[in-house]
Amino acid sequence: MRFFDYDPGDFYDELFVDKGQPRPESVPLIERINSLPEGELLRRQEAAQIAFFKMGITFNVYGDGQGTERIFPFDIIPRILAAHEWDYLERGLKQRIQALNLFLSDIYHDQKIVKDGLIPLDLIYSASGFLEPCIGLNPPEGIWCHITGTDLVRDRDGRWYVLEDNLRCPSGVSYVLENRRVMKSTFPLVFNTMPIQPVEEYPSHLLETLLNLAPAHLLDPTVVVLTPGIYNSAYFEHSFLAQQMGVELVEGRDLVVVDGYLQMRTTKGLKRVDVIYRRVDDIFIDPLTFRPDSLLGIPGLMDVYRAGRVGIANALGTGVADDKVIYAYVPQMIRYYLGEDPILENVPTYLCWEPEQQSHVLSNLDKLVVKSANESGGYGMLIGPHATPLEREVFAEKIQAAPRNYIAQPTLCLSRVPVIAQDLIEGCHVDLRPYILYGKDIFVNPGGLTRVALKKGSLVVNSSQGGGSKDTWVVCKS
Repeated sequence: MRFFDYDPGDFYDELFVDKGQPRPESVPLIERINSLPEGELLRRQEAAQIAFFKMGITFNVYGDGQGTERIFPFDIIPRILAAHEWDYLERGLKQRIQALNLFLSDIYHDQKIVKDGLIPLDLIYSASGFLEPCIGLNPPEGIWCHITGTDLVRDRDGRWYVLEDNLRCPSGVSYVLENRRVMKSTFPLVFNTMPIQPVEEYPSHLLETLLNLAPAHLLDPTVVVLTPGIYNSAYFEHSFLAQQMGVELVEGRDLVVVDGYLQMRTTKGLKRVDVIYRRVDDIFIDPLTFRPDSLLGIPGLMDVYRAGRVGIANALGTGVADDKVIYAYVPQMIRYYLGEDPILENVPTYLCWEPEQQSHVLSNLDKLVVKSANESGGYGMLIGPHATPLEREVFAEKIQAAPRNYIAQPTLCLSRVPVIAQDLIEGCHVDLRPYILYGKDIFVNPGGLTRVALKKGSLVVNSSQGGGSKDTWVVCKS
């Protein structure tokens, strides 16, 4: 199993320019794999999967009749990005996060962007992530989006586009760290010869970002990771990050508000909590403010938060920026708040709430991808070219019934990366989710999570829909 016969075809391939012609930054890896004895690459792939199983690297799938917990699929052929390309992405991501943060601060305060006519007010107030109790909030240092996972794709022409923003509880970074650990044991010689940027510093950067939220006068603030519990799809990641940072992993029942402060129940009594890294959605975090039926949150937490006695990452209310309709306005936000042109472009997007654009979408459902404004994980989506006439008809009715809830985009020809498929190497489509931390400075962890559509020809990379992941190597200049 080697690359001699691998043909990237009529796609942008992340490792090859053409058949038999690897990209310059990929040459050492390709040469190493081609030098392996017959069957060795497949044996290393199987060893990597066994390592994932032994480390318990899993995710949960809701409503899966075959059992909810699965090993996260992993392919050992990495994706490689040249240093100059990563520099470009890093600049674009930092710019985008700055603008989104200013947008969040604005809409929960003066709403200047609405008053100046760039975004209609009803789009803001109809977004499920916009929370009226957060109006007037002042998070520490004025930072709302401390941890962001931004999904990027590359088209056939090699250009990068932002597919969506994830500002509430972005998941997947634990797989970035564990993928790298497995890859170092799989290809140790390659890591000794190629200048690959490390990713292992993410937990320390994350902890520093969280500590930045604590009141300045505290010498030894207490940080916790708040999880919904063991049945959450990302519970592995919650426990992994807590362990890596050396902080407590807690559930809502472990916390209580006493004397105006958030306290954690311990075997030695109550202990004050100063910063929460929340992995619980906003509306479940305080039943006195949001959903009264929530069993996951802490009654009274919002009062403590408003008083500045606890820091929360990400700030409550950030979910409005996850709305896929609001996403369409991010280029305008960048120009409005920063006075700059966007470095990274959005995928061209049709807003179904606008009559002319809706008419275009309904007339071209066989060519477009339609997405629900607030779904994730590959759900609530129609891939028009692969859908049946009946499926397109059903989506047309959904769009007409609730046009605010849908956007449409052209079907991109996503870039591909070689994947081990049984006893063959074939190209499969990928996206990329880098992770951005916003504390005293903005830090972008080198690389990110490359998600791969392991079903041949599929464009859906989400793990819940049969996708897997790859290690992402940012190769420095030698």
